[in-house]
Amino acid sequence: MGKGPGLYSDIGKKARDLLYKDYQADHKFTVTTYTSNGVAITSTGIKKGELLLADVSTELKNNNITTNVKVDTKSTLFATVTVDEPAPGLKTIFSFIVPDQRSGKVELQYQHEYAGISTSIGLNANPLVNFSGVVGNNCVSVGTDLSFDTASGNFTKLNAGLNFTQSDLIASLTLNDKGDTLNASYYHIVSPLTNTAVGAELTHSFSSNENTLTIGTQHALDPLTTVKARLNNYGRASGLIQHEWRPKSLFTISGEVDTRAIEKSAKVGLALALKP
Repeated sequence: MGKGPGLYSDIGKKARDLLYKDYQADHKFTVTTYTSNGVAITSTGIKKGELLLADVSTELKNNNITTNVKVDTKSTLFATVTVDEPAPGLKTIFSFIVPDQRSGKVELQYQHEYAGISTSIGLNANPLVNFSGVVGNNCVSVGTDLSFDTASGNFTKLNAGLNFTQSDLIASLTLNDKGDTLNASYYHIVSPLTNTAVGAELTHSFSSNENTLTIGTQHALDPLTTVKARLNNYGRASGLIQHEWRPKSLFTISGEVDTRAIEKSAKVGLALALKP
């Protein structure tokens, strides 16, 4: 099976990751350990101002079946079971949240050389039905993302997208919020050797006639250290530096400042992820 167009969620993903991934204003600490029978246990703590949030998750892989169970400080349990390729190109995902009895959901993903389809349905009397599909190839693809609420009989989501990919450039255009928001993004690899890339995202709201433009870049100082920066048209500038001080263990420090109100204190976020 060829690479294909991927799923609808892949449209614009490279630009989104460049502009938003790993930026944060909180303090986050993550530790992953492995038991002798291969179970991965991950503990996460996040400090949001004076609020401290934490969760513990376990992940077990058995052949093509992955089971993930997470419990947070509110005693909410999140469970996901993923069956990878029960048939070529197919993935099945079953998830639910306890004690939310309406949260059960089954999702099917199918990726082909010229198409990518994802559909899900809630496991309750009046389920929410989601469907997204992309057709095309490695260069050009178009797709749609729909959600239908059987309880109200209304579409809760109506999105459409277009993706254009070359060897070093990805351009995307999506229409979201039932046609109210137009989003255009651009991602360009400047130098593969130093992982240098630039990206931009322009969002236009038809209802408010407002535009939001965000531009950003990333660069690898060395094979283990990456820096990123971004700026939007409202004057918010952000930057981060991420260092892989041992394999799969990352230390990230990020900050944001409002250039139109320098007198306000900057936001600083720290993230430490430890893996054996």
